[in-house]
Amino acid sequence: MLHAPPTRRSLLVSLVLIWLVLPLPAAENWPQFRGPGGAGRAEETRLPVRWSETENVRWKTSIHGKGWSSPVIWGDQIWLTTATPDGTALFAVCVERSSGKIVHDRKVFDIAMPSYCHPFNSYASPTPVVEAGRVYVHFGSAGTACLDTATGKVLWTRQDFPCDHYRGPGSSPILYKDLLLVHFDGIDQQYVVALDKNMGMTVWKRSRDIDYQTNNGDYKKAYATPTIIEVQGQTQLVSPGAAATFAYDPQTGQERWRVRHGGMNVAAPPQFGRGKLFLCTGDGGLGLLAVRPDGRGDVTATHIDWTYRRGVPSRCTPLLIDDLLYLVNERGIASCLEAATGHLVWQQRLEGEFSASPIYAGGQMYFCSQDGKSFVMAVGRVARVLAINPLADGCMASPAVADGAIFVRTKTHLYRIQQN
Repeated sequence: MLHAPPTRRSLLVSLVLIWLVLPLPAAENWPQFRGPGGAGRAEETRLPVRWSETENVRWKTSIHGKGWSSPVIWGDQIWLTTATPDGTALFAVCVERSSGKIVHDRKVFDIAMPSYCHPFNSYASPTPVVEAGRVYVHFGSAGTACLDTATGKVLWTRQDFPCDHYRGPGSSPILYKDLLLVHFDGIDQQYVVALDKNMGMTVWKRSRDIDYQTNNGDYKKAYATPTIIEVQGQTQLVSPGAAATFAYDPQTGQERWRVRHGGMNVAAPPQFGRGKLFLCTGDGGLGLLAVRPDGRGDVTATHIDWTYRRGVPSRCTPLLIDDLLYLVNERGIASCLEAATGHLVWQQRLEGEFSASPIYAGGQMYFCSQDGKSFVMAVGRVARVLAINPLADGCMASPAVADGAIFVRTKTHLYRIQQN
């Protein structure tokens, strides 16, 4: 056997050590709700178009309890949350990506008297956010926690943010630099919090400063996840709520602009591209609107480029691919709009009802229904369904993508779907 000279051997060892500690490439990670930047897009080209319970399933792992949170991925770990159906115990679960084996199943909180949660929702609907070494799980006002990804040890918790979600939690946290950004939009209180991600301390807290024009708290609640964007060299935290969407300075919580659009129960994170933000305003609002994010103050009268109302989703987030917007609403109406104008390109009904947000990868879009059918569609100005793929149970969670595989969480299992 040939042996490398000592200097070369040392160099090889150093390179291996560096490779081990560096984060994996972006294709390997899906760190938050709807992936990098919350855009629902992956640069994969090897994803399967067809699958079933017996075709192209690499592994299938049962997940106990009831939870609608989407899987997030860092390296060989997949994290998600779950809860007992009555909400008295809240868990963080880690699954090994390569094998489907459960690595950690950590009870994070015991809740003596859970708040009411509508049966359609779950006590574990917010999606975690993960980075190298740490995962952050959120269960609304019931608690927020940081766990060590190697050991599953809980590093810090917070349970002192009051909010009556009324029908259960839904907003997912995101990371920005050293901040964990969390929404609390309930029927009683509505505010945004930035926590120090290392220790869990409050850095800033910003109440929604808006006249809802009603005393009915049901019209004040929301379930949306915020988005970080860069505009003219400045970073904005775009934060949807009931009745309005706000842009804050993520470091301080100071408001930059707001747009009033009405609506409640907004759940979709904003999508950004082509110089515009695309906002779904929830039940009773304007529907879908395109907003230029370069204003200051109240921009309602000056910065809305267009609005669209027909078949707009309340829960499922749109996809922005090149110059087209794709959306599916809860009743299965899929639509394609021109991003520049809001003009309808095509519309087609898909079988079933939908809560999961679609994703895009490898030139295809993936729409997962509540009854377990996944519709694979081609992008473009003609509606084309490429495949309809059944699984044994339905999807409330949005899928994730990493390393040539789609990870689909149904109501009972987590699947790794990959071309065999």
